[in-house]
Amino acid sequence: MTRAMPLPRALAPFLTFAQVLRGHGFLAAPDQTRTFIAATGLLGPASLRDIRRAAHATFGPPPERHAEFDALFDKVFLGMAFAAPAPGEAEDLPTAYDAGDAALLPEPEDEDPSGAEATALERLTARAFAEDADGLRAFARAVPRALPRRRARRLTPGRGRAPDPSRTFRAMLRHDGEITRLPRRTRQTRQRRVLLLIDVSGSMKAGTEGAMRLSHALVQAGERVEVFTLGTRLTRVSRALRHRNRDQALIRAAGLVADWDGGTRLGEALQVFLAVPRFAGFARGALVVVLSDGLERGGPEALVQAMDRMRGLAWSVLWLSPLAADPAYRVETGAMRAIAPMIDRLGNGATPQAIAAEILTFAKGARAA
Repeated sequence: MTRAMPLPRALAPFLTFAQVLRGHGFLAAPDQTRTFIAATGLLGPASLRDIRRAAHATFGPPPERHAEFDALFDKVFLGMAFAAPAPGEAEDLPTAYDAGDAALLPEPEDEDPSGAEATALERLTARAFAEDADGLRAFARAVPRALPRRRARRLTPGRGRAPDPSRTFRAMLRHDGEITRLPRRTRQTRQRRVLLLIDVSGSMKAGTEGAMRLSHALVQAGERVEVFTLGTRLTRVSRALRHRNRDQALIRAAGLVADWDGGTRLGEALQVFLAVPRFAGFARGALVVVLSDGLERGGPEALVQAMDRMRGLAWSVLWLSPLAADPAYRVETGAMRAIAPMIDRLGNGATPQAIAAEILTFAKGARAA
């Protein structure tokens, strides 16, 4: 049996600093911590000033909190003692790409087994997906025509206004320097990126399997589709879902996600998503589809901040909730009321068929507009 190698002592303040930042409300995603360590190594720092500059460049604190950020840096890297221990552990924020060890946690007696309420418990487990006979093939066939498109930078031969010099010169060579018709070019179009965020918490467990099956069909049919699961952790499952065989793709995805049917930390998970530049880039100019009931633990502040930035990046935001299947449904939770102005449409997400219909209808309507 091999023993885990202990971390070098030199890394201790870097890891502690990231934990302290999270405990004081700064965004410090795992990828940012790794980049901070790598940047320090590349600088070959001659003093703490270089490390401080690397920290500012990596974690990007807001200008109004620079003084607080520097104070925390001094406390960690200059060995100054804290007046009180920093609250929270590293798991206080969802981790990206962390599937963890699949450890089953006992179900508490006061938890609703139906998953009808949000919970703070993080349950790490695996999931098996059942067979289905839904109309996913029809959905996949309709996706390429329905999803919105945008103008690309590349030009292609067409009836545009821009002349095509290369085709013009070739035509001149064929006709002894004469031009009978000026070839032109037009802008190509490409499908907008689709970002699918799936809530896998306990309150959504009745519809998680259908959502994952539909996400596989969307990934296979769309040109650029990214899929993440949100719960107590943030997990990117896009690569697993790119496998053509649906059963194998869902098995791979099930092995990546460790927080099936666990707690609900939507706001914090979305903040971690936006804190990783590569992930946040997936939302830029994209059709963002959130599959969640919006039952958030605690106050709505984190979710509001994340959705406000998400709305600024995205082309459109479609929020699908299983609760919206009821015609009499009205937004009642504080979190959903707060983010309602940031959502282009709140639709029915109760079944895969309803989700497919909402995506196709919304995409067609937005494309026509």
